[in-house]
Formats: sequence, C-alpha cells, structure tokens
Amino acid sequence: MPRHAQVTAAEISRLAGVTRATVSNWRRRHPDFPAPTGGTESSPAYDLDAVQGWLAARGQLPAAAPADDLRTALRAAGTPAAMVRLLPLVLAAARMADDDLRQLVDLPDRRLPSRARHLVQPHRDEIPGLTDLTYHPDEAPLLRALLRCVADEGALRAADVLAEVDLDGTSASGRYDTPAPVTALMADLLGEPGKAYPVTVFDPACGAGGLLVAAAQRGAQRLYGQDVVPAQAAQAATRLALHTLGSTTQVSVKVGDSIRADAFEALTAEAVLCAPPYGDREWGHEELAYDSRWIFGLPPKVESELAWFQHCLAHLADGGRAVLLMPPAVAERASGRRLRAEMLRSGAVRAVIALPPGVAPPLHVGLHLWILERPPAVSPPHILVVDTATPETGRSGRSPGRRAQPDWAELCERVVTAWHDFDRHPDTFDAVPGIAQAVAVIDLLDETVDLTPARHVRATPVPSIPDELAAMSDELRSRLRRAATGLITLGGAQPWPPVGSAPLTWRTASVADLLRGGALELLRAPAGSPDDIEIRTGDVILPEHPHGGTGVARVADARDAGTRLGRHLHLVRPDPDRLDPWFLAGFLSSEENVNSASTGTSVVRLDPRRLRVPLLPPAEQQRYGRAFRHLHALRTAAEIAHRLADETARTLAAGLTDGALHPPDGDRTTS
Repeated sequence: MPRHAQVTAAEISRLAGVTRATVSNWRRRHPDFPAPTGGTESSPAYDLDAVQGWLAARGQLPAAAPADDLRTALRAAGTPAAMVRLLPLVLAAARMADDDLRQLVDLPDRRLPSRARHLVQPHRDEIPGLTDLTYHPDEAPLLRALLRCVADEGALRAADVLAEVDLDGTSASGRYDTPAPVTALMADLLGEPGKAYPVTVFDPACGAGGLLVAAAQRGAQRLYGQDVVPAQAAQAATRLALHTLGSTTQVSVKVGDSIRADAFEALTAEAVLCAPPYGDREWGHEELAYDSRWIFGLPPKVESELAWFQHCLAHLADGGRAVLLMPPAVAERASGRRLRAEMLRSGAVRAVIALPPGVAPPLHVGLHLWILERPPAVSPPHILVVDTATPETGRSGRSPGRRAQPDWAELCERVVTAWHDFDRHPDTFDAVPGIAQAVAVIDLLDETVDLTPARHVRATPVPSIPDELAAMSDELRSRLRRAATGLITLGGAQPWPPVGSAPLTWRTASVADLLRGGALELLRAPAGSPDDIEIRTGDVILPEHPHGGTGVARVADARDAGTRLGRHLHLVRPDPDRLDPWFLAGFLSSEENVNSASTGTSVVRLDPRRLRVPLLPPAEQQRYGRAFRHLHALRTAAEIAHRLADETARTLAAGLTDGALHPPDGDRTTS
C-alpha cells in the first residue's frame, strides 16, 4: 500500500473548502506551497500529507467529517479493486450495537484487522463476487476510518463513499448509474392507486441497486437483481441489505450477463425495473439467434435495447409490468421498426414517456421511459405518449447553452397522474394539452412506427371561432407585454461595478461549523415519515440531488409556510439575528460551492455540511441578500416571460394555419 497518497488541485479545493481559482492563486503566490510529486504538467498531483500540513499551518484545513476521512484513507490505499472487500464490513458494522461498534473502532491497529476479518465471515454469502476477505495489518487506518464513518454518519453514508470509486470501469460507454429522482419516478409508475405494491421486483441490470432500493421503499418484499460488473452487484447487495435491515424482505443479487447467462431463468416477477446498458453491439446476437425469449423476433445486432425489452417481458408474470429507461433512438430507429410494430400489435407497449435532457446521463439527450406489459389476451387499442421535455432558456439567469432544469416534483406528478388516469380509462383518457395523449395503435403502424412522444402529443387546442381566438391572442399579448416590461425593469440600467483588479476573498465557515456554533439548524425528513418537518418562512431548502449547479437553494416564503418537507430535500434554518436567509441561499447556490460539496458522478449527492459561507457582518449580509433576492426575481420573471412568449406564438401560429386570423400588416409585424 502506498505510503504517500496524491491529490489533484480539484481535490485540494474540496479538502480546503475553497474554489479551484483559490488553489491556483496559492500555487502562484506562495513559494512554500508543496511542489508537484506526480501527475502531468497540465494536471499535477501533490503529496496529500504535505498539502494537509501546509493547509493546517495556514488555518485553512477545516475539521474533516468522518466521510471525508474515509475518502482520504481510500485514496491512500490506492487499490480500487480492494474496496469491494470493505462492503461486508459495512454490513457487519451496521448490524452491531452502538457500544460494540465504538469498542471495535477503538481497538489497537494490531488487533483491528483480525477482529474485522472474523466479523465479516457471517455476511460473505450475502454479497456476490467476493473472493478475498482478508484484512492486512497495514490496513488498520482504512478499516478504522470506515468503521468511524458507519458509527458517526451511518452505514449508507459509508456505502455511498465506497461507491464513488470506479471499481471495475463501470463508467464505460453505455453503462450509467440512474439518478435517485429518476429511480423514484420509475418505481412510482409501478404502483397502482388502491392496490398493494408489487411484491416481487426484478432488475436484470441492477448496477448499484438504486431501482431495487426504490421498490423496497414502496413495499416490494422480494427483490432480485443481476449485474455483469461484480463490484456493482456487490454494492447492490450491500445497499439492499442496509435498506431492509430488520425487515422480512428477501434479497438475491447475482453476478453475470443477464442476456447471455440469466441467473434467474425460472423467475417470473410481478414487476421489472431496469436501466440497461445502451448501444451494446456485443450482446450475444450470434449465439442467441434461436433463444425462446425472442417472441417478437431476433433483435438486430444494433438493437440491444430490444433484446432487453424481450428479456424483461420473459420474466413477467401474467399482468405484470416493466418500466425501462431507454435512449430516444429506440423509439424511431429504422432497424427496430419491425419489432416495434410486433410489440405494439401484441399490446406489450403501454406507454412511452419522454424526459427532459439533463435529468439522467447521458445528459445531452432526453431519455425515454417505456412501460411494458406481459402481452394480454386482447390487445388494447391505445398507448399513452407523454412529452415532458423543456426547451433551452438561453441566457435567462443561466450560462449560454445550459438547459432549464424542470420542476421535478411537478414533472413527476404530471407523469404519474397521466399514467394512472390512462391505466384506469385508456379508451376515454382526456388528453393533457401539449403533454399527454392516448394514441391509437393503428395510427402508429405506418412505414416508420415512430413512437417518439413529441411527434404525437398535440399542441394546446385554440378556439376555432375567429373573434374568440382574436380576443384570446390579444389577452396573451397584453400579458406578455406586462411580463416583458417587468423583466426589463428587473434587468435595470443600474451597474454592477467591479470590486477592483482582483476578486474579494473572505474568511469562510462550513455549514458544519455554523451548526456547531448554533447559527443555523440542518433538518431532513426521516425516510419513513416525510411529514414530520414543517417549513417556515425564511427557511432555505436544498435538494439532495442538485441539477446543474447554480440556483439549487431557495428561500421559503409565505406560500411555503406550513407545508411539509418532502423526501430528498435538506432544510437549513438560519438564526435570523446572525444569518440573512437570502445571503445564505445565494452563497450556498454557488456553482463552485455545490461542486466542492457534492459526491458521485452520474448520481450526484449534495452534502450540505460541506458547503461554505463567507463570514460577513449582518449589514453586509443584507446587502448581498438583497442582490440575490433581486436575481431570484429576475430569473422568475424571465421564466414567466418565456412561457407567455411560447404560448402567444403558438396561439397566433395556430390562428394563421387554421384560417382564423389575418397576418398583420408588414410594417407592424416587428413593431
């Protein structure tokens, strides 16, 4: 094991709780800053011990949380593949009494590895893919850091830190972790109002187990998973065991390629959740040509996703349903046209739901959710298509080219409501203008069999009577003018002057430091009962899974007061005599701040305790707070104006194409 771990400049910024620009300034301005000991000229690496010593001498090394200490110990260990061996120790520690765990943490180095090796033996069969469970004497610091993280921050937190290591190249093309908000939506789509949640749920490409965890949280009692990457399967088994501690839930996770070597060949499940790898041309096309799963035909070599569709259907019991996350090309590629047509005719396809770009990797495309059903005796005549994609907002408070992040709670509510309404009454489903539409299967069976939702969701209907349409368009244009005037006013002509030749620097404190000093409270709804925390005016609300960096925090107003804090949210409650809430929200939303306090790659999780806030007097806080509040109003006004502009343009265009409106005179179209 290497004695001297190395860190990059980005890791130094996270370690010290500063921006990368600050680290660059330190390197240029301080001759005693540690010299690089590795890396490359463009991305140098530094000795971790030397960096920590330099930061400590300058008072720039904040007190590390146990999770940070574990990350440091993992970096020093230097062998990513060895981290799988730590997973059974997480599970063993989670099942220990608090006093026993504390005694284990305090064991001397010479005794800790052998004691840990003894403790994990009863749990080795619960985690697949383990071949070596020996712990060596020089690993005692790593074991102690892991156990202390479990004791202080919980076993799930320790498992999350271990999952940050790319153990087996799982970031390879086409294989992504599914973000928690998307797994929650997929799991919700399996539920039916007034009915019990499916008991048996299967994920044949389970990754780290996020979809199965979401199903367990909703009541699934028998969980089955398989993944081709041994480290991912081991993480899935560990997470599921931790989430089901003390329950009677049955968990079985296997290692292997589900398509080529199905570990659950005889399993029929009530439900399947799956986010399979994309674009895999080596899925087994040649050797599986006559496989009995291909009830709609052998998928083309370039259509691995259609092989996963049929594999999932083969594991469904009668009436069972599957929800799969897919790239948008699956809905329209010419090579898959024949199989899509056969699936439609059989009734296997029940819904296709388009998500906005950026909510799940790959972030540049909007993925689709497909709801499939074991083909019924009588094929239903309609499928549901839902389009939730949002357009780019340009420069309205965001960097150029950055997409607007959707209101995820509202999006999920729309999707789930539309699906439940359609599921109950598919033949009399009321379309949701511009969002959801029931489409006749016969209308889809054309020369393209294109199931892309945006091609079938109808635009908002407009009145066909010319006078009514003219009145409606006049009202929209009037509202748009008022919104544009408000936006221009907020944009303002007042300058935002530079501070000088160099940016300001402040002494900062982490949220953890402010917690210890009593300047704020950090609250979060318990996993099982999200109705325990009542929001107050002035609270600052942060999502656990930030999207896009900036603008992640918001200040609760009178409309929020009295409502309950939902899942996947953190609530920061500042002492109003010491912290201005708008000042706090503004700095907590800094992109650099959020990036330095977040962990994970495709599944990004914010640790609010690591966020940092400048230490400014109340009057200066209020000055910054007014500016941040103004920017919030500017963003809100821009979004309102954008929606009104879109609705006005669509209404006027419909009036022109339907023959209900005359075009204006040429000299007035741009006035």
